[in-house]
Amino acid sequence: MSVFATAVEIAQGVRAGELKAAEVVEEHLARIADRDGELHAFNHVMADEARARAAEVDAAVAAGDDPGLLAGVPVALKDNMCTRGIPTTCSSRILDGWKPPYDATVVAMLDTAGAIPVGKTNLDEFAMGSSTENSAFGPTRNPLDTSRVPGGSSGGSAAAVAAGFAPLGFGSDTGGSIRQPASLCGVVGVKPTYGRVSRYGLVAFASSLDQIGPLSHTVADAALALRAVCGHDPRDSTSIPEAVPDYSAVLDRGVDALRIGRISDLPEGADPDVLARTDEAFAALEAAGATIVDVEVPAFNYGLTAYYLIAPAEASSNLARYDGVRYGLRVDGADTEEMMRNTRTAGFGDEVKRRILLGTYALSAGYYDAYYGKALKVRRRMAQDFAAAYEQVDALVTPSSPSVAFPFGDKTADPIAMYLCDTYTIPADLTGDPAMSVPFGTGVDGLPVGVQVIAPALGEEVMLQVAAELERASLDLAGGVS
Repeated sequence: MSVFATAVEIAQGVRAGELKAAEVVEEHLARIADRDGELHAFNHVMADEARARAAEVDAAVAAGDDPGLLAGVPVALKDNMCTRGIPTTCSSRILDGWKPPYDATVVAMLDTAGAIPVGKTNLDEFAMGSSTENSAFGPTRNPLDTSRVPGGSSGGSAAAVAAGFAPLGFGSDTGGSIRQPASLCGVVGVKPTYGRVSRYGLVAFASSLDQIGPLSHTVADAALALRAVCGHDPRDSTSIPEAVPDYSAVLDRGVDALRIGRISDLPEGADPDVLARTDEAFAALEAAGATIVDVEVPAFNYGLTAYYLIAPAEASSNLARYDGVRYGLRVDGADTEEMMRNTRTAGFGDEVKRRILLGTYALSAGYYDAYYGKALKVRRRMAQDFAAAYEQVDALVTPSSPSVAFPFGDKTADPIAMYLCDTYTIPADLTGDPAMSVPFGTGVDGLPVGVQVIAPALGEEVMLQVAAELERASLDLAGGVS
């Protein structure tokens, strides 16, 4: 079990008047001051704002009011979520210093729930990457081994949680950007059903894929965080108008009588230690009463290629707004065309440029049908294959990442090797289904391995049910210490 207080414990203590939000915040700010110079989890620490917000929470408790589900809980926000008056950069030079005039819906909902943002976390530029090495402001280091990456693109949020800078982090997941860093940092990471959490105020990468979700030390904390941020938002046209269940209520149900799918045609490439932990996860679920069913999901193998046409195509469209005219960086030129070219050349990093070029090519006349159109057909086929699998099982379990955390520079020279880090996470983004990573034992060099649970759309409850059982089994295997 983590040595850090959980979000559940802090919220219960603050709401009951047994803890002061101000003291909780000071403790976490002290940890940030002590170690973030080494890790660089944050682009911007909101110390003054956090202290002011903590005072408001404590005043509400003193007045007999309930400050909310996450009362006094420090949270770390990925730096692609708009926060009014606070720098929101997407770790890109092109937005360096930009301060949004409004809050993202998620930020507003966290405020309503009594949570306390302590800072904006580092990420791969515009969420494009799997290692947080693509940030314009320098990489984030893995708190468990600072010679290794924390994963990406939500590496700053995952590292902040793993280091105890905040009990909860929030990231965005477009191709695995919550689940993969959660796996590499040994924390829980959840990508909800597409549309379950509002995208209003999330700086867009690929609009049909992006989804916000929490990172935490425990499944219980993730369930509480989901309840606080899920819900319909009329400002997001893709937001689902469904009631939000009490996700925490399912965590003790166990998995007796559940059917858990093991994908027999899963893409190869995972390291032996990762495969061994995944096999142990299946054994633990079976011992807990679940039935393990082998299923085929043929289109799973095509997820990577489809994604790297669809996501760059959407990125090409979304990032066209950064033109040096309306906001952000401007590098002057002799005329408007030269100004735009100079601005984008100086403002975007290599990976962002690579994806814009790929997406523009895929959308261009003469190639649209051959590339982007076919990728959309694969996406539809993938949804059909997953639907067929869910006729046989209640949830699927796979590795989260093909490997444990890898050293800095290990994959930067080979973009394809980096892209393969998302082999197991991309399919759930393409289908829109909920998926999460749960720490389950260790692999090479004692580094954590994550196991992924995938469920049908709006199946967060069964996903969390399975994840909670895996968490219990992992603690039992580790003798109660993780």
